[in-house]
Amino acid sequence: MKKIEAIVRPDVFPTIRQALALHGIDGFSVSEVAGIGKQEGRTGLFRGNKYEMEFHTKLKIEMVVDDSEVAALTDLILETASTGKVGDGKIFIIPVEEAIRIRTKETGAIAVH
Repeated sequence: MKKIEAIVRPDVFPTIRQALALHGIDGFSVSEVAGIGKQEGRTGLFRGNKYEMEFHTKLKIEMVVDDSEVAALTDLILETASTGKVGDGKIFIIPVEEAIRIRTKETGAIAVH
């Protein structure tokens, strides 16, 4: 099993969500995160006062999938999340040693699905 973490722009999430659903993925977590990278900060204006916004709001999508699904899901995210601009995000693929469903104590891939 692998854990896919994708950090993406919030505005592309509805497209990603629909594509995941069409692919049969209905179990994942989404968190609002903020970060900084090559995408530079921007200046905001609030009641006539300028301020620097260093961090950009992103969404982090996390899912644990079978090894056989990783390539297809990575391609799906790449196709739906890419705008071609700096700040599109990142995808991380992390090995998962074990998964345990707390309610039933099932382990392995059955605990994820």
